[in-house]
Amino acid sequence: MSTLAKAMSKFRLAVVQLQVTSVKQDNLSRARRLVNEAAGQGSKVVLLPECFNSPYGTSFFSEYAERIPGESTQVLSEAAKENKVFLVGGSIPEEDGGKLYNSCTVFGPDGELILKHRKIHLFDIDVPGKIRFQESETLSPGNSLSMFQTPFCKVGVGICYDMRFAELAQLYSREGCQLLVYPGAFNMTTGPAHWELLQRGRAIDNQVYVATASPARDETSSYVAWGHSTVVNPWGEVISKAGPEEAVIYADIDLQYLADIRQQIPITAQRRDDIYAVTSVQGVSS
Repeated sequence: MSTLAKAMSKFRLAVVQLQVTSVKQDNLSRARRLVNEAAGQGSKVVLLPECFNSPYGTSFFSEYAERIPGESTQVLSEAAKENKVFLVGGSIPEEDGGKLYNSCTVFGPDGELILKHRKIHLFDIDVPGKIRFQESETLSPGNSLSMFQTPFCKVGVGICYDMRFAELAQLYSREGCQLLVYPGAFNMTTGPAHWELLQRGRAIDNQVYVATASPARDETSSYVAWGHSTVVNPWGEVISKAGPEEAVIYADIDLQYLADIRQQIPITAQRRDDIYAVTSVQGVSS
C-alpha cells in the first residue's frame, strides 16, 4: 500500500452529543463551537444529532421548521467551511411546499451542500404504559436513499427510526458505503433496550462502521432522549460511546481493518443472490 493510500485508509470521526434547548440561536452557536472543537482534534467528518436546532416533538416541528437553505443550514455551511470538514448536520424540521420533513443536510469542506436526506421511516410507535409517539401527525416521509462520497469512503445516511430497517443499511452497503451515520433520538424506553443493539446489528450484518448522534439527555424536556451517542466497528465492537450528558466523542475509522474483516468472513461473496435479493425501488440521492 502506498503512503498516500495508507494515509487515506484512516480518518477521525467526531460525534457531537449536543444539549438541545428551546432557544434555536443557542443550539446553533453551541453546535458551531463543538464542531470547531472536533475539528481541532483532527476530525475530518463530524456528525450532529437529530433535531439539533429544536426540541424534539410533534408540537415543536412547525414552530422551528425552516426552508433549506435557511438559518440553520447557513450556520452548518459556515462551520464546515471554516473547519474544512465534512459536516453531517444531524437533522432539522424542514418546511417545503406546505409539508414538514425531518431532514439531514451534509456539507463539504468547501461549505457547499452535498446532500439532503429526508427521514424515510416516520417514528410512529405505541408501547402501552410507556410511550406513544406519532411523527406522521405532522411530518411527511422522504423517498430516497442518501449517500455521499468523501476522499476516505462512501457514507450512507439515515435518521433515527431508519436504523431499525435492515434493508436500508444493506442497500447502502451494496452501493459501497463503509460508514453509516444515523442522527437519532431514541427515548428512555427504546434507548436502553435497542439503541446499541441495533447499531451493532447493522455493523455486523454489513461489515461497516456505524455512528449515531443523539441529543444529550434533558430530564425536564417533554421527550427525554437516551443519549449515549456511539460508534461501532465492523466486528460489532463499540469503540466510542458517550454518557447521557453533552459531549464530543471520537473514533478513528480504519478502512484497512474493515477490508480485513471482509476478507476473513467473506459474506458479501457468499450471498445467495440466486435465492434472495434486497433491491431499491426508488432513486438515490447523492
